[in-house]
Amino acid sequence: MLQPLQSSPIPRYLQIADLLRKRIGRGQWRTGEQLPTLEALVAEFGVARVTVRQAIDVLTREGLVQPRQGRGTFVTGMPAQDRHIKVQTTLAELDRIYRDTRPKIVTLEEAVSDAPLEPEDGQPAERYVFMRRVHSRDGAPYCVINIHLAEDIFARHSRRFRKETVIPILMADPAITIARARQVLTIGSADLEVAQFLEMPVNAPVADVRRVFNDESGRVIYLGEVTYRGDAIRLEMDLVP
Repeated sequence: MLQPLQSSPIPRYLQIADLLRKRIGRGQWRTGEQLPTLEALVAEFGVARVTVRQAIDVLTREGLVQPRQGRGTFVTGMPAQDRHIKVQTTLAELDRIYRDTRPKIVTLEEAVSDAPLEPEDGQPAERYVFMRRVHSRDGAPYCVINIHLAEDIFARHSRRFRKETVIPILMADPAITIARARQVLTIGSADLEVAQFLEMPVNAPVADVRRVFNDESGRVIYLGEVTYRGDAIRLEMDLVP
């Protein structure tokens, strides 16, 4: 039975499709092997036959399974395992991965009076420019970013900031000093707005990364709040012996 997910607003057939997809990805059923019968899946998940059929339809459209009349449903492919976004841990790495990215800009406001800073972030700038952007790869969105950039910094390269990613521009300007940079990663779930931007179900898993850059005076010149699709990101860390 699918008891742990009963309260989720995600449709049941999508929950079942996700579970079956993960089982295929783990090798529980290999290419060419048959999935359990419709009756067995109905009994396991405690749902109507039509719900299981909808889940199978999802996997069929993804090329993972193929129903065969009178024979059952067979695995025909494996889920993509490429979690192509690595959480970077240095400014140089962030600069490198963003240098050639051309995000879609969803909104641009240029007169925001403050930013959602925390006391430990540092001294706020007088005014910030707010930008919300969606980044895509191969036509598929993988993250949405809310950026608050100090207004005087934005004014230095306003035309470029409207078209390019922010961090490489900051890193390339010798007049801009990033004296302190830190980021925090938390695991959460997609709200309605994020789900719409990233084309994913509400409450699907996401990774939230909050980045804060300070200048030499301790002023916050950049606040970036990034939400990544959970299925697009991986975190690698070197462990100190």
